[in-house]
Amino acid sequence: MLIIRNFNEFESFSGMELGISLPHKITQEQILKFADATIDHQWIHTDPERAATEGPFKSTIAHGYLTLSLIPYLWKQIVDVQNLKMEINYGIENLKFGQPVLVESEVRLKANLVSIVNLRGVCKATIGAELEIIGQAKPAFKGDVVFLYHFTE
Repeated sequence: MLIIRNFNEFESFSGMELGISLPHKITQEQILKFADATIDHQWIHTDPERAATEGPFKSTIAHGYLTLSLIPYLWKQIVDVQNLKMEINYGIENLKFGQPVLVESEVRLKANLVSIVNLRGVCKATIGAELEIIGQAKPAFKGDVVFLYHFTE
């Protein structure tokens, strides 16, 4: 895991790959909990029997937004940003979903530092994020995640 203590350390990784998270298995239980939390109970996600017989993937699939919601969890396995007053999820740019994530698939986040700027003491870091599906050529998604970091020093 990469440890970043201040803006200058972070900036030294500009344009570089930061790392890859550990694999995370997408379970039907996680999909159902996400469906409940977001009130999105479309059968392609929540009904394994129907998905197996009527669905194009012969399996339930994770919600696209469920895969996005994993970014903070997986990101913290790659980089430990320390000495912070506050950290803000600022946005996602240029996001494209590449393919669905079938239930029981394992995914992992690959991250690189696209750009970093100091905005009067606030660090704006744009992270190239790609959610790989282990065993698949195409990622679940690719895009740029933007974080704001308020360092204490």
